[in-house]
Amino acid sequence: MLGFLTLCALVTAIGVFALWPDGDRSDEILGSQQFASESATFPSGTITDIGAEGAITVVVNDGERAGDEVIVENVPPEVNDVGLEPGDRLDLIRVAATDQTPERISYFGIERDRPLLALLLAFIVVVLIVARLRGLLALISLGFAGAVLGYFVLPALITGESPVLVALVGSTAIMYVVLYATHGLSIRTSAALAGTLAGLAITAAVGLYAIGATHLTGVTDEGSRVLTSLAPDTGFSQLLLAAVVIAGLGVLNDVTITQSSAVWELRSAAPTMSRTTLFASAMRIGRDHIASTIYTIVFAYAGTALTVLLVIQLFDRPILDLIATEEIAEEIVRSLVSSIGLVLAVPITTLIAALTVPGPAEPARVPN
Repeated sequence: MLGFLTLCALVTAIGVFALWPDGDRSDEILGSQQFASESATFPSGTITDIGAEGAITVVVNDGERAGDEVIVENVPPEVNDVGLEPGDRLDLIRVAATDQTPERISYFGIERDRPLLALLLAFIVVVLIVARLRGLLALISLGFAGAVLGYFVLPALITGESPVLVALVGSTAIMYVVLYATHGLSIRTSAALAGTLAGLAITAAVGLYAIGATHLTGVTDEGSRVLTSLAPDTGFSQLLLAAVVIAGLGVLNDVTITQSSAVWELRSAAPTMSRTTLFASAMRIGRDHIASTIYTIVFAYAGTALTVLLVIQLFDRPILDLIATEEIAEEIVRSLVSSIGLVLAVPITTLIAALTVPGPAEPARVPN
């Protein structure tokens, strides 16, 4: 097992080196698209009044119009239904006047920095209080995972590297650091890592078949459609597979470390238990974990697709006919592919752990 993990680590290191995005190409592409006109600025404003018909008046906080009171244009109707009050802050877009057009100050978004920061701090505090050192290590590992995504995976995808290879290499690198940093260097952790890598490989293989067999394009929402116009050479069906692989990381990590720990704890509680009985006992735990985790996957995907599911209820077509639509088929494929990888990772991890845990001890002899 350790030899296999060492080989995988070497392959991953080579993959990172080979797929690392070209710096010049990355600098050329990233941030190359104009978000707004060159004369646009993005000041903030504090709400002073909300009119009877939803007209929002703000005082501009910065920029050339700082201190001026203006009525904000192009405020979506739904914004007035979220409970905004005087004193709340908005992000604005100001387009300077030209010879042909007057100045415009429009709605861009609601300033959410403070509540989001408070929520983040609450999350960190709760994790540290409950999980203590293990929680701190998990947060550090989460930061590393974010760095891999931000500095390797996303730039590599944008610069045209293979989405599937990038996802597999990036995910494997994350798992090596996250598992060992959070749970320590041990055979127990190594067994969980081996099971996780097997689960990732299965997920990628099944996903490759499923996406090809269902002819999914990977273009379903506004973001993907924008990307098709800005980066038309991107393989969007492969990008969908990469998304499935990355999305399954957390759940795979959860079930594999649990199964490996279950085997070690069972061995500690029953040192004379045979490996076969140990495997069977740990699988009973694993079956319960599989059932609950499958619910987690399906409900997570259903939650992200809730708006689409509601729209489907309005159509006068049977649900089976609507499976042909890209949006529904994609969510079904996501759920099933992730679930297959998850389910098979449980017995694989349990078997690896049962084979690498210390062997059964001799029963204690009772003196005559």
